[in-house]
Amino acid sequence: MTISLANPELQPYLNAAIHAAKLGGEQLLSRMGKVKVNEKKPRDLVTEADLASQKAIEDYLLGEFPEHRFLGEESDVHNLEINQDEVCWIVDPLDGTVNYVHQLNSFSVSIALRRGDETIVGVVYDPVIDEMFCAARGQGAFLNGQPVCHSDCTDLHKALVVCSFSSSVDRHHPEVERFLRVLGQAGSIRRLGSAALNLCFVACGRSDAYWATGLNCWDVAAGMLILDEAGGVAKTIEGGEVDLFAPKFCAAATNEMFSQMQKLLDLDM
Repeated sequence: MTISLANPELQPYLNAAIHAAKLGGEQLLSRMGKVKVNEKKPRDLVTEADLASQKAIEDYLLGEFPEHRFLGEESDVHNLEINQDEVCWIVDPLDGTVNYVHQLNSFSVSIALRRGDETIVGVVYDPVIDEMFCAARGQGAFLNGQPVCHSDCTDLHKALVVCSFSSSVDRHHPEVERFLRVLGQAGSIRRLGSAALNLCFVACGRSDAYWATGLNCWDVAAGMLILDEAGGVAKTIEGGEVDLFAPKFCAAATNEMFSQMQKLLDLDM
């Protein structure tokens, strides 16, 4: 799959990210149903497939761009500070590990390229159904080479809403209150398991809103760019700019949808 960008500077980065995502996806599919599962911490799983996928991605990207920095979920060091003169790949080699372990086909490879404080390339790849979401800054968002756009839904009662909970949620957690509030108002609600895909689903109109407060930068870096380039909305629950390195947000197809979600998610309103 080739996407020709109007900005030639970004073309090699996007091409490399797409190729690297496919390499990671190959590692995941070849090991599915065969891997040993470990816990990094309670209810936070890692498999040999996560590690193999990240190695394949890292080896390829740093082989192509040895001057770049690499930040992966399974890296030993998680220094999240990116200087203005740095170019850094931010990678989740398997977003949706629990689904993967249970052979539930909703997981992805997420790769973003960050230059200073701006994400300039993002790809999210679903290897099971061979769907490649991608975007480059100022160049639009695509699914398997075709432009995508968010839905035009403005009525929460007709919306399909997706959410992510962290593994530490219990019945008294604020996320449970948020879930119950949205459940009573939304047309339908889902918890699907891959944050990267969830953002892409809002970007391409498969869902109308998505919120999460317990994620990391590698979960959302690529998906946030894809959503933005598709014309969607992503803000903090309070209505501010999302901090990629402490992402607590609501993504929505339209501003009207975000406003309705915000009234339910902001527990102080």
